[in-house]
Amino acid sequence: MAGEPQADCLFCKIVTGDIPATIVRETDTTVAFRDINPQAPTHVLVIPKVHYPDAAALAAADPQALVDVLREAGEVAAEEKIDGHGYRIVFNTGAGAGQTVWHAHAHVLGGRGLEWPPG
Repeated sequence: MAGEPQADCLFCKIVTGDIPATIVRETDTTVAFRDINPQAPTHVLVIPKVHYPDAAALAAADPQALVDVLREAGEVAAEEKIDGHGYRIVFNTGAGAGQTVWHAHAHVLGGRGLEWPPG
């Protein structure tokens, strides 16, 4: 059921501690950890502890959880000292957009130039 941990979800297992991750921040509602395949010098994922397959589903069902994810993305940027130079928050939604883990998550990217469109 959406909102509840899923036994086959990689990020749910990170939330429960069943799979290790390099955690950089944790709140009552979110976990932020380093991406294992970074695309920038700073590449941190911020996830809600509740399970929804993507950001759109999270926003529809639990908008406060999405706010928490975005707030924590800003806190990560400040702690990583990329907030003064610029950073990107990305939600990939759907396989065509590159989503590979079906648990809503934000990518916080910075520490290098982030041209648009991304290359």
